[in-house]
Amino acid sequence: MTAVRSFKNGSTPTVVLVHGAFADASSWAGVIAELQASGIPVTAVANPLRGLATDAAYLASVVAAIDGPVLLVGHSYGGAVITWAGAQPGNVVGLVYVTAFALDAGESVLDVTGRFPDSLLGPALRPAVYRTGDGQEAVELFLKNDQFPAVFAADLPERLTSVAAAAQRRIAPVAFEDSFPAASWKTLPSWYVVATADQAIHPDAQRFMAKRAGADTIEVDASHAIALSQPAAVAGHIRTAATATQAVKHTHPA
Repeated sequence: MTAVRSFKNGSTPTVVLVHGAFADASSWAGVIAELQASGIPVTAVANPLRGLATDAAYLASVVAAIDGPVLLVGHSYGGAVITWAGAQPGNVVGLVYVTAFALDAGESVLDVTGRFPDSLLGPALRPAVYRTGDGQEAVELFLKNDQFPAVFAADLPERLTSVAAAAQRRIAPVAFEDSFPAASWKTLPSWYVVATADQAIHPDAQRFMAKRAGADTIEVDASHAIALSQPAAVAGHIRTAATATQAVKHTHPA
């Protein structure tokens, strides 16, 4: 018999922030501070960036260990990860996409980006070869440091973009090619923040995914690094989602 997890009506969800490619958990610093100031429990995970199945399984395990409802928030590729992971644990109550990939079943990141005008991302990508634990060669992608500001964070000061470029997390190419069997936004409420000056994911691609998911959407004049450049706006929409999901009685299969 399947157990049922019942969360007390009015329970504030824990916000779990998931970064995307070429970033790390520190990219949420301003958003975290805003949410903590509002009394909202929050944690930012280190996304493995090894592929959708691996990344979603890791995130699902983190979420399953949280006692209470969870609101998943994904930036960029992190949106694809929360879309898959959101269908796995029984305590996810909503999804927030921050200029992120809200993919459908059987769809990949490349499928979506291929339908819209090219961004600056493709030409700025470079491969790097590394050795795995078994001695095999593998490839991961990074952004050229001199192109990082224009692609990722054109609205941030140079001193910040130079640090972000140096600290960027590399991603396995398969992460952009993977697809999955089901999209959790079809069964969970969703919210979306469109970055209108994004040079990594075309704003029209963002609008398309937000509309398809039926997401409560806001638009902000910001770069792809919107969580860094406009943390108050991002946190405000997350707060809206947290309030909306808090008002619902949560009963989910474990």
